[in-house]
Amino acid sequence: MKNLSNKEVIETLEWRYATKKFDPTKKINEETWSTLEKALVLTPSSYGLQPWKFIIVQDMPLREKLKAASWGQSQVTDCSHHVVFVIKEKLDEAHITKFIEQTAKVRNQDITTLEGYKKMMIGDLVNGPRSEVIAEWAARQAYIALGNFMTTAAVVGVDTCPFEGIDPVKYDEILGLTGTGWKTVCACPAGYRASDDKYAEAKKVRFDMKDLIVHK
Repeated sequence: MKNLSNKEVIETLEWRYATKKFDPTKKINEETWSTLEKALVLTPSSYGLQPWKFIIVQDMPLREKLKAASWGQSQVTDCSHHVVFVIKEKLDEAHITKFIEQTAKVRNQDITTLEGYKKMMIGDLVNGPRSEVIAEWAARQAYIALGNFMTTAAVVGVDTCPFEGIDPVKYDEILGLTGTGWKTVCACPAGYRASDDKYAEAKKVRFDMKDLIVHK
């Protein structure tokens, strides 16, 4: 595996910005988009439980509705692909059992050897105190996926814009999620920046490293 050089990593992160204006004529090709979808799937999560789904909205009438639920932000309709990050509101034994079965299958492992791990997860997330705040736990996992998606997109030269400026309840209604046990957390348009997006060349504003990095 060939790694990016230290310089290339920083240059890539400097190039990335929250794109305010996408070029609607430029679309992400199939191979690149497949890579980005795989990056979403490969995102790490607590226990490996993946309490999420990623809804890729391509239907333009649907996007127009989501734009209205996104404070009218044009990125929703101008981007190539609009990704909605959705979480499981309540974790149940069925989800954990599915994960254990998948683990045994992928690793060619005797499923009985995973019984203790399964019971631990159920005790923590389904029956334990964290079950009361499980939606918040799942939302934090979704933000890991968002960050992973944005960084991967930058590496392959795709622009993104993380979206919290949305009405999640409206998103749920539009996407048919209401009452299904799944709910919207955030979204992220992806595509290619417009040549006249003035923010593309704006310098990043960050606190000095000495204010943010602590060595002990």
